[in-house]
Amino acid sequence: MSAPTARPHPGQKPGARKPGAGIPGAHPAASKSNVADVAHSTLDGARTVAPERVTGAQSVVRSLEEIGVDTVFGIPGGCILPVYDPLLDSKKVRHVLVRHEQGAGHAATGYAQATGKVGVCMATSGPGATNLVTPLADAQMDSVPIVAITGQVGRPLIGTDAFQEADISGITMPVTKHNFLVYDAADIPRVIAEAFYLAQSGRPGAVLVDIPKDVLQEDTVFSWPPQIDLPGYRPVTKPHGKQIREAARLIAAAKSPVLYVGGGVLKAEASEELLKLAELTGIPVVTTLMARGVFPDSHPQHMGMPGMHGTVGAVAALQRSDLLVTLGARFDDRVTGKLDSFAPDAKVIHADIDPAEIGKNRFADVPIVGDCKEVITELIAAISEDRATIAAPDLATWWSYLDGIRETYPLAYNKPSDGALSPEFVIERLGAAAGPDAIYCAGVGQHQMWAAQFVKYEKPRTWLNSGGLGTMGYAVPAALGAKMGAPEKEVWAIDGDGCFQMTNQELATAAIEGAPIKVAIINNGNLGMVRQWQTLFYEQRYSSTDLSTHSMRIPDFVKLGEALGCVSFRCEREEDVDAIIAQAREINDRPVVIDFIVGADAQVWPMVAAGTSNDEIMAARDIRPLFDEDDAADEPAVIHAVMERSEEQK
Repeated sequence: MSAPTARPHPGQKPGARKPGAGIPGAHPAASKSNVADVAHSTLDGARTVAPERVTGAQSVVRSLEEIGVDTVFGIPGGCILPVYDPLLDSKKVRHVLVRHEQGAGHAATGYAQATGKVGVCMATSGPGATNLVTPLADAQMDSVPIVAITGQVGRPLIGTDAFQEADISGITMPVTKHNFLVYDAADIPRVIAEAFYLAQSGRPGAVLVDIPKDVLQEDTVFSWPPQIDLPGYRPVTKPHGKQIREAARLIAAAKSPVLYVGGGVLKAEASEELLKLAELTGIPVVTTLMARGVFPDSHPQHMGMPGMHGTVGAVAALQRSDLLVTLGARFDDRVTGKLDSFAPDAKVIHADIDPAEIGKNRFADVPIVGDCKEVITELIAAISEDRATIAAPDLATWWSYLDGIRETYPLAYNKPSDGALSPEFVIERLGAAAGPDAIYCAGVGQHQMWAAQFVKYEKPRTWLNSGGLGTMGYAVPAALGAKMGAPEKEVWAIDGDGCFQMTNQELATAAIEGAPIKVAIINNGNLGMVRQWQTLFYEQRYSSTDLSTHSMRIPDFVKLGEALGCVSFRCEREEDVDAIIAQAREINDRPVVIDFIVGADAQVWPMVAAGTSNDEIMAARDIRPLFDEDDAADEPAVIHAVMERSEEQK
């Protein structure tokens, strides 16, 4: 995704944008439309507000109100302080005072992922703004629509190394969809409107609006709606009919097709259409880490999650496919493994709203630029029309092979031989108790993979995680944001003891703001995923992975949770897991923390080692599946025998 500049052009007034300069888009034609006409936008149905005298800061707040923002996450400071005064008087916008700007950014992301609306965060200049860089990059990589509003030093001070000055627009150019540096208070309504439109249209992403303090303080005129003026930016949402027909032709001819589904389907709100397409065609479905929940786990056509820690069945389906129907996925390295060996015999249909993704990593035989909802809808129509004259392809042999693979290599785990609590068991029981209507947020590491594997996802927007950037510390603030956006939902943060120590202070925010999230700490006393790699690839040389949360109980998570305003529990025995989860679910007046003390040696399986082919997937340590049909028919009994011997030896 492109990251256009917000810098002035030669001969241009600083901050005044040259028409069309640096705006990302797939269509060269100009687009100048009234905010009220923007499709699929929170700007729809904008009311008319007559011109009135306000300050720049008041214009910011009024713009947020008119767009329909109900929640902003942030921390006040010198250069953004003018905005906080009118924000105090707003009856429509609730400000959530976080404890760290990174928490504000991740909370905005969690809010956006849970609701489908734009998340909003706010920070002051300098260190306040730079603390937003990680969540901005995180949201951008996962195509999450957020808008960050930052204060900047006054215009005369820009470039002088003034107190708390940082070139945040320059810093964030590579990690945002677009950013603005506002030099005229009269531009604030238009810029805010454009920021929201850019954040949620086309491929969603992160947008930064940086406003100098003196611009916020100056008098101006506010009216609504403004004219958004984004020449050259017109995302293509409707797919080309010729490409749809060619895709339908390939699907009809395929003997071993797979629907390779990514987060773009979720962003397009196309889960119902995906279900119709899958059932119409009978094609196996795999859902990436960012698409969990967009297709029901319980559906017999669902092969599971592909990739480094995906199911053996999903990986086998991709590797032995003759056609990948790729919908809103980007062929990232965690799915493909060694790229030149990925799905070697497959033709590729690649549909994505971002043309930059098509052909970036894998050649597309049929490229389709468009919104996944429209693409799938038109594919259904084309296939249905063809079925009037052409028989549906017979996929019985393909399904027989895949059923054999997933029956031989089901997603499973062994309980620790030393009697320690199994992390997979904890997460599995948590998912069973909270059910498919809850929202689950995960940090990054082993617990993230176990949560993706062992919680059953049946609905979209119930699984939130940091997929592309892999940001530790994401879970707690994201859960806070999700709960603020969907207060009727039960929200769980499934976190590791390493991740939790990065952003646990946002539990104080949750307690004070009345957001009763629940946190399950999978406490293995270590940086678990790092330790797993050291076990497998570094001869068990455990360098700097022991966090002492087991050996010394520093910190004591029960006491820490209580100090942050939470009800806290500790669980060390399997027989107590269900009861403690049930107790936590009954508490809805404040946050809850459960410190699950689990074994340090548990590992995430299956696994494709980084840089290797998916054909080298290990179902468990020293257990390598055989994907070739001849081998698959002969070897399962041998594989089971190996697994049994392995268990007996333990």
